[in-house]
Amino acid sequence: MVVPEARFALSELSGSMLLEAAVMVLAFVGVLFVGSVLLPGRRVVGPDLDGKAPVYKLNGLALFLLTVLAAMLAQIFGWFSLSVLHSYFAALFVAANGLAVAVAGWLYWRSVRAAKVSQGGWRGFLLGLDLNPTCLGVDLKLFSYRPSLIALALFNVSFAVAQLETRGELMLAMVLYQVFTFLYVLNYFQFEYGMIHTWDMISERFGWTLVWGDYVLVPFFYSLAGWWLVGETEPLPPGAAAAVVLLFVFGFWLFRGANEQKHRFKHDLSAMIWGRPARSLDGRLLVSGFWGIGRHINYTGEICVYVAFAATTGLASWVPYLLPLWLAGLLWHRSRRDENRCRVKYGELWERYTRQVRFSMLPFVH
Repeated sequence: MVVPEARFALSELSGSMLLEAAVMVLAFVGVLFVGSVLLPGRRVVGPDLDGKAPVYKLNGLALFLLTVLAAMLAQIFGWFSLSVLHSYFAALFVAANGLAVAVAGWLYWRSVRAAKVSQGGWRGFLLGLDLNPTCLGVDLKLFSYRPSLIALALFNVSFAVAQLETRGELMLAMVLYQVFTFLYVLNYFQFEYGMIHTWDMISERFGWTLVWGDYVLVPFFYSLAGWWLVGETEPLPPGAAAAVVLLFVFGFWLFRGANEQKHRFKHDLSAMIWGRPARSLDGRLLVSGFWGIGRHINYTGEICVYVAFAATTGLASWVPYLLPLWLAGLLWHRSRRDENRCRVKYGELWERYTRQVRFSMLPFVH
């Protein structure tokens, strides 16, 4: 059962709310950008992109922890209640969309003005013209993951604060959701060094598509389950809670474990995987550990994690399950693109690889 007033009454918008939301969004992104410039961080050389190897400063974890600490102190001492983010959720959504359009437009204008590329029209605006644009030494593509995921974490906590303020307690489902999502975001920043080798960083140019995904899709769409839980009144049964925890642990182990194995192999071809030296084809394609089971097994784990997020809400509504359903389609489509790219890149070696690692995302099924 859901309390309608807690769910929908906060969606009313006004001009003053939109203005305040715009100021909040700009201040939030601005402070994180300044932090990315000023905070120390390990510098890592990335893979070759368009004939050069960019250098990334990895200080996302420090930025995340400092933001969480500041939010906690503000909440504890009454300077600022994070429930405001829940109250302004719709207004912030509108403001974030405006920011995404403005950033994408600025990136397009900057590329054309610098004569790096010819004008690309709407396609250039949507898909981007530059592969790794920078500003004040900050890689903008890598930076944009920071407001994206830190905003996601803050929204999630705001839902817990809103439930605590309205009910006087946190329900088990909300507690599990908070633990799952905090670990997810924390682990991303712990693994930030692995992001520089991902498809988005290496192959996708930075235009509206990725900008909107970072500043709108992730913080607002990925938090659907938490938003839904604010007004939930039916408790999650203990058996269901245990099943959700097991699903999250399994998905998290599969998702991060697979990515970590691939990262270690890229830096050390003889890395130990599951207690044995890594096996590969011609030292290029890993066939040990998770990567001997499925060619895109990390996507499978990621989908399990998102299903666990949604499952904290029970089965009262299909709305929270929009996220894992959409991501399953997105990741399946991405796996097809990955396959085509790898077939071109590796040629006959890829055919040998697919014969040895027969399954894509679902072992023994697909």
